[in-house]
Amino acid sequence: MTFGLINKLLLLLKSNVELHTATSKTLSFGSGALQTWHSDKTVQERGLVVIDPKAKDIILEHKSYCAKKVKEKHFLGDVLGYITPWNSHGYNIAKIFGNKFTLISPAWLQVKRKGKERFQVSGLHDADQGWIKEVKKNAKNIQIVPRILFEGWTYHDFESVFGSEDEIEELSDTMVRVDKDENFDGFVVEVWSQLGNGKQTELVHLLSHLSEALHQARLKLILVIPPAVTPGTNQLGMFTKKEFDQLAPVVDSFSLMTYDYSAPQRPGPNSPLPWVQACVQVLDPESRWRSKILLGLNFYGMDYSALGASGEPILVHYPIWQISVATEQYSGQLLNNVAMESVFLPLPDSGSLVT
Repeated sequence: MTFGLINKLLLLLKSNVELHTATSKTLSFGSGALQTWHSDKTVQERGLVVIDPKAKDIILEHKSYCAKKVKEKHFLGDVLGYITPWNSHGYNIAKIFGNKFTLISPAWLQVKRKGKERFQVSGLHDADQGWIKEVKKNAKNIQIVPRILFEGWTYHDFESVFGSEDEIEELSDTMVRVDKDENFDGFVVEVWSQLGNGKQTELVHLLSHLSEALHQARLKLILVIPPAVTPGTNQLGMFTKKEFDQLAPVVDSFSLMTYDYSAPQRPGPNSPLPWVQACVQVLDPESRWRSKILLGLNFYGMDYSALGASGEPILVHYPIWQISVATEQYSGQLLNNVAMESVFLPLPDSGSLVT
């Protein structure tokens, strides 16, 4: 399993996990039945955690979970779950399985520069205080750390802030104030990829000041970082060991984007294991800061068009019966790559490829 290959790494579990809250029922499609029920046995006890999972087991069991274990957390490190705009079911996941997470990050907020030393945080209308209270009521130790984007920033905006300590201080004060007013516990900051390979030194300086301000208010800063190895190549990414070593003592955690390896133009696995390992080892070869790396694990598949023009995530409303039919039709033709942890499955009458 992946857990054995990433010794002492923290996990970042995306909220795309498609579980259900419905009462026990069975839906029939084709020759199989889709079971959506609460089981008295864990997935291990049901023999579902194996190296070579069967397509029929995924189809029949993908909506079932052990109701007796929803409050038990087995992984000792931090677990961060994103709630993405394209999968609002994550809100229910956080309420039901909150005790399995330490951090939940709804993709709510944007910080905008409105002029000299003037900043505004938008997206607060999405912040559901009732949901936050319910999540924290069910899981006492969970923390809400919304993702915040630097939206609409021009290169000139970044240069102006980088060159002024007053701008940096005002930006930090604005973000701390919003955090406290909204009863958040910090932020997941996504900014690094916006400047490509430029201004790394200035970004490190800005993030160090922001982290210090949040820490003084007893708030967290988790930094989203792109993969250290560019997907599909052996080239280093735009966030290197140098920046990692500078920021590791400063931020609380790194959210490492070890997913979305493939693209519509080159369909394939979401997170091939050798690439995932390389992304971690390049940043922290001596395992000094592994406790701060939140390893990105995708809990979704991708449906790629045969024309290569689009790719979209497979969610709970995806027509699972198509996969069921395809499994029967192409059972002898599946391309299963263990190293890549992927199965390529052509869907009937659609021209699509599911991975």
